[in-house]
Amino acid sequence: MNDLYALVERLDEEIAQLPAGYVSKKNIRGKVQYYLQWKENGKLKSKYVRESGLPELETQIERRKRLQAKRKELMNMLPKNGAAASYETSVMTGERLMQYANKVRGFEKRDMYGQLKDYVSGSDWNRVCVVYGLRRTGKTTMLLQAVADMTEEQASKAFYLKARRTDTMAAVNRDLSKLYDEGYRYAFIDEVMLIKDFVDSAALFSDVFAPMGMKVVLSGTDSLSFWLAQDEELYDRARMIHTTFIPYREYSRLLGIDSIDQYIRYGGTLRAGEIDFDDKELNTEDASFRDDESTRRYIDTAICKNIQHSLECYEQGSHFRHLYALYEAGELTGAINRIIEDMNHCFVLKVLEKDFESADLGITRNNLRKERDPEKRTTILDHIDTAAVTERLMKILDIRNQDRRTVNLTETHINEIKENLKALDLILDCPIEYAEPGIEPEEHILFTQPGMRYCQAEALVHSIRKDDLFSVLSEHEREYVADRLLEEVRGRMLEDIVLLETSKALDKNRYRVFKLRFQRGEYDMVIYDREKDCCAAYEIKHSKEAVPEQARHLTDEAKLSLLEHRFGEITERAVLYLGEPQEMGNGVEYRNAEQYLKALPEFEMRMTMSDAPVEEQSEAEGPFFTQSM
Repeated sequence: MNDLYALVERLDEEIAQLPAGYVSKKNIRGKVQYYLQWKENGKLKSKYVRESGLPELETQIERRKRLQAKRKELMNMLPKNGAAASYETSVMTGERLMQYANKVRGFEKRDMYGQLKDYVSGSDWNRVCVVYGLRRTGKTTMLLQAVADMTEEQASKAFYLKARRTDTMAAVNRDLSKLYDEGYRYAFIDEVMLIKDFVDSAALFSDVFAPMGMKVVLSGTDSLSFWLAQDEELYDRARMIHTTFIPYREYSRLLGIDSIDQYIRYGGTLRAGEIDFDDKELNTEDASFRDDESTRRYIDTAICKNIQHSLECYEQGSHFRHLYALYEAGELTGAINRIIEDMNHCFVLKVLEKDFESADLGITRNNLRKERDPEKRTTILDHIDTAAVTERLMKILDIRNQDRRTVNLTETHINEIKENLKALDLILDCPIEYAEPGIEPEEHILFTQPGMRYCQAEALVHSIRKDDLFSVLSEHEREYVADRLLEEVRGRMLEDIVLLETSKALDKNRYRVFKLRFQRGEYDMVIYDREKDCCAAYEIKHSKEAVPEQARHLTDEAKLSLLEHRFGEITERAVLYLGEPQEMGNGVEYRNAEQYLKALPEFEMRMTMSDAPVEEQSEAEGPFFTQSM
């Protein structure tokens, strides 16, 4: 029975992301035009649809109908809840709620779960708690875990409300008032942003029900809506818990996965594989970052529509600013998707420009020549014209870039969209310092969801294989160069992951974490301790082999002198890589990157940088979850 409830929840989640209504064909001035039409609050609304997007839209509408029919069938199989029928919204209480919550008892908990538990069991009755983040980051699971961990007395006073697009804040207000009168004091309201007028009426929870003595936990995927509501309606009357960022150490613990490559490939959502239900079609549609299409779907539904829906609801759309024209033309979602793709596109170009022609290629060439396994030993890189291959690849990418520029975006549009992506905790600017004058600054974006970046980069790289310009190489060379480029992408992503997670984990009042650029070369990461005026320098390599050339910058006296002059005594020089820890005898330590990431403290560096032990990981009782809630 619990599986049926879970499947209904999953169906509701996907149905909410699919377009409602039907396609209408109109003849305007002799030209056929298509519109998506639907009813909203009793009013007929329409949106222009480009003919090129018509097949996908019709497929989505048809899928929504099939899922709605399946939901109706499942609802008929569920027991009727007489109490729920007395409420206007979808309310779950009592034994049914506990049965629903019990299924998550064996799941591991997110690192921030303690904040939610402290709110539910604490004495702060003047604020609400907001659990928000992108889809599939564990929000609903956390809510149900909080219910499951309640005492019997608390649970008898708890209810779970699953918001629907047809709900209104007026109906929610009436139901909460009724529930309060019936003695309920713990409210768990999921997907609250689906309520059309939530953003402009969010203060109802913090100003009315919280002071009355009701603990109110709000949850939902439209992170930007909460961000906007916090700024206006909720202000300082909410405890905010953001779930979007899932660091490697937490991903590994929750899902029982100890491979940084798997985190690079799928990281960003708590979905290790397919769900366990029998609906194969639903399983196929649901996997994130499985391929380019599933990644595009996730970006479209979890990010683009998140931004568009939030801006549309906030103060009747007054926060659109310069994005309003794109919204009116039905092109805002496409523009957001394009910018995300272009950022990943630029990332691949930088891999070509900086890594593919770098000394790392020489290191690989030497390693392949002396590979111990004769079957893997090759001199292929001695015969490839690296400069010519790189030039061809960059030309291909430039052509693709021009072909995709269908939306006329200004710099203002781009900056405002990036501002929204940062508010979602999806991207942030990489901290970069410059050791010498005259180095041209450049933008470098860090993504908090590595699976999204890698899958799009992988799709772009694989498309190169089919290009005519690339076909002048032999089949063996084409395969090798494409695989080599993907390896470079993984290497650059490992650098970003270590820099991002270190900067987020360490106490910002004490430590600064950044890349340090020189006229020639860079330190992948420097940690500066303000209190002790000392620093540590790191090179980060996606390799299991320890090669002296990898530490060349860390043994360069000129670079070390510049570093020490700016940031004090150098307490550690280390290469973070995928092999076993070892000393190289030149003052440089080799440390395992996966162990380093797992040992990162949550809020501050508790040990000195040179002697911090690897934290022992407790064995999980089971995976965090095998299906999203």
